[in-house]
Amino acid sequence: MSLLFEELDHQETVMGTISLRRRRILSLDTEVHEVILGEEFLMSSLFTVGETALAQLGLAVLATHGLDVVVGGLGLGYTARAALEDPRVSSLLVVEALEPVIDWHRRGLAPLGPSLSGDPRCRLLLGDFFALVSGSGGFDPTQPDRRHDAILLDIDHSPGALLNSDHGAFYTRQGLGRLRGRLKPDGVFAMWSDAPPEDAFLQDMRAVFQTVQSPVVEFDNPLQGCRSSCTIYIGRVARNGDPTEDGTAP
Repeated sequence: MSLLFEELDHQETVMGTISLRRRRILSLDTEVHEVILGEEFLMSSLFTVGETALAQLGLAVLATHGLDVVVGGLGLGYTARAALEDPRVSSLLVVEALEPVIDWHRRGLAPLGPSLSGDPRCRLLLGDFFALVSGSGGFDPTQPDRRHDAILLDIDHSPGALLNSDHGAFYTRQGLGRLRGRLKPDGVFAMWSDAPPEDAFLQDMRAVFQTVQSPVVEFDNPLQGCRSSCTIYIGRVARNGDPTEDGTAP
């Protein structure tokens, strides 16, 4: 085994082989962790600005304390860590569809695993985020129909580049309307995307949420010697009024 590369774990899942690897990038004199699913490069600890911004920008629009937050997609844990760094967060439920990813954190193979698993506010839940959105019981099996202050999503590459075609129904007006029903009044939905803002998706968000933003976050890309960017979609629920079944604004 090379000192410059180590595969920490690989396992078969319903979505293909997933692996966690650690390697040293000599040109940058730094060590990174990477997650690979099949042929898809999912995440690198070299690029975490977007994951952190997802939590920071999403939670920044909320003025209350004692926040109850859901994160869809665990990955290497940077969105979850950024949420827990907000002192207003009292409860964090991280929904992850692939058991090996949760196992990496609990075993300490993922670098943020010990801090996430050791935080009493944080709970890692094995489950399909999209199925839970459309199901009847909500995200928390211990509290059916519980609503949340914030739902932060980082699973697919973008609304038009999905890891699984089954996720497609979520990125519609109806799918967003169902998610809105999981939020408290004045709650917020925020989502990371690797692509520039997409007009069609923004139109659907504006039909569901009272206010919508899509800030573009730029960051250095030392591998390519340039600046890269991602989009954070943010939709906020009105202070009063319940979501309608089809996702249209009340």
